[in-house]
Amino acid sequence: MRIHIATDHAGLEFSTQLQHHLAEAGHEVVDHGPVEYDALDDYPAFCIRAAQATIDDQRAGVEALGVVFGGSGNGEQIAANKVEGIRAALVWSIATAELAREHNDANVIAIGARQHTFDEVAGFIDRFIATPFSNEERHVRRIAQIADFERDGSLLPDPRA
Repeated sequence: MRIHIATDHAGLEFSTQLQHHLAEAGHEVVDHGPVEYDALDDYPAFCIRAAQATIDDQRAGVEALGVVFGGSGNGEQIAANKVEGIRAALVWSIATAELAREHNDANVIAIGARQHTFDEVAGFIDRFIATPFSNEERHVRRIAQIADFERDGSLLPDPRA
């Protein structure tokens, strides 16, 4: 599987370690930056590029997922979610990694590098990669509703109206 990675300065060391971990597991890793530590770097472009590459690969039929890091992972998740077709989930446990894939068919995960040890992070990512989407009708339906809104702003009728 191809894994697209991006980070900010807070996650640079994790990103480097993770690239080795994933490559050793047989994955193709694409690093979207940064390449050197800069405490004032701006993460949005790195994360957006990783998300764009993830969705471009998926639309081309390439098996791909994305991982974005930051101090908390929040800003990186927000940036990745601005890319059409991306469903980025903030992951902080094995359970949230599984549910992101099983229920939401998340294609990018965001992780707070300052919140976890490397071994925890590697475990979250390994579980995310290994967990398939459930394809349950209710989850498919909900993801389609999100995609509809993203595409044209449509929502189901408000039942309170």
